[in-house]
Amino acid sequence: MRFLLVLLLGLTIFNCEDKQSPKQTESAQQIDSISKKPKEQKKEDLKPEFPILTDANAMEFFLEYEKTNKENKVRLTTDFGAIDILLYDKTKFHRANFIYLTKREYFNNTQFYRVVKDFVIQGGSSDDYNIAKRRRKIGKYLLPPDTKRGYIHKRGVISMPSSEIENAYKMASPFQFFIVMNRKKATHLDGEYTAFGEVISGMDVVEKINSVETDEGEWPLQNVYIRKVEIIQ
Repeated sequence: MRFLLVLLLGLTIFNCEDKQSPKQTESAQQIDSISKKPKEQKKEDLKPEFPILTDANAMEFFLEYEKTNKENKVRLTTDFGAIDILLYDKTKFHRANFIYLTKREYFNNTQFYRVVKDFVIQGGSSDDYNIAKRRRKIGKYLLPPDTKRGYIHKRGVISMPSSEIENAYKMASPFQFFIVMNRKKATHLDGEYTAFGEVISGMDVVEKINSVETDEGEWPLQNVYIRKVEIIQ
């Protein structure tokens, strides 16, 4: 009788341990799983994809950027049609800058905001607050002139205007550009501004834009939008 009681007590203890074991194992796995979760990155640890450009770092940035971003053809889709442009390889900083801004989608929905009859059309800016926000995200910097590559301001050439701030070295505003309509009226630009590409298709579109009516400040009476700028092959 005593033997049977001992045997029954042993079986009861065994069954209790067996039932508790899976729960204990599951609990241990949960604790182990929690301990192995990766730590969340703090916001300050996340590096931006692109640096904020300044006069101090822009040239070094584009020196490296142009080595791996060799594209040299872009298409401007405007309210009047498409303009295809070939960017000169020799003016590498200006080419790299234009490709960089294109990939950052900066030019989309900017305007040809200055039209001078039979001379130039100038674009890349707008009074839209969103464009100002884009600029702040990209940075504030100027590009030095690169005028000794043999390029002249012939008809169809794309060039970069100097900054609005006064500077004796004709530092260029990287967000704006102009396209030449008339070589005879643009000879004085040679050696002063950087010609960094030329229109290879769509000069008829340039002519249409150059013929729009403007106010006394050379701003078109009706906005002329650059809807999109994209790289083409």
